[in-house]
Amino acid sequence: MERKTRIKTDRIFVAGIEIEVQRKKIKNMHLTVRPPDGRVRITVPLHTKDEAICCFAASKSEWIRRHAHRVRSCPRPPESSYVTGDSFDVWGQACPLEVQGGRCSRVELIGDTLVLTIREGSTIEQRRRLIKEWYRRQLKESLPALMEKWGPVIGVRADSAGVRDMRTRWGTCNIRDKKIWLSLRLAKMPPRCLEYVVVHELIHLKEKGHNKTFYGYLDRYYPEWKAVRQYLRNHGGEF
Repeated sequence: MERKTRIKTDRIFVAGIEIEVQRKKIKNMHLTVRPPDGRVRITVPLHTKDEAICCFAASKSEWIRRHAHRVRSCPRPPESSYVTGDSFDVWGQACPLEVQGGRCSRVELIGDTLVLTIREGSTIEQRRRLIKEWYRRQLKESLPALMEKWGPVIGVRADSAGVRDMRTRWGTCNIRDKKIWLSLRLAKMPPRCLEYVVVHELIHLKEKGHNKTFYGYLDRYYPEWKAVRQYLRNHGGEF
């Protein structure tokens, strides 16, 4: 029987900063600044004492202020109406949307135009869902080649790779299950971003923490990682 994840949420104030505290069945504390408004969340193990959480938050207060300011300063993309003339990023390129009527719903990239075929009278939510699933397919189709390329180079093998609609992370790694997860948003970024995140998460199968050894592996296998990481950070995600 699958166990349900226990999650408890509370709020604290540290150095004038409001912080959402989320308690989950995890081993370590994690701090994120969430776009678009710079909300701060600390995810902690279930039985972590409040004093420990406050000390951790206080030690990161300058980092929190700096990153919250950066996230709030990022220009927000306009809300899409999913009509002809809207623009969608595909692998780092802005592609105009063309909506046309048809009996079979589908999304295609024709040249540099994203063509959405859908029944007349469709809702914004139906159009949004179709395009979102198209992005998911682009990632899933790109992953096998990257896994085959980088697994032997790094000397590890992930049993599977999946795609999630993650808003504050570009990727995660389940070391126990040897599974990596990639953010759906990576289909909007230049291809080098997806490659970097794949390399980053595969290295976690070799070195769990973000320590000197981990970054040494990144330097060896993907020397340009710092520039790509900065690009991702500038586009609203923690990495």
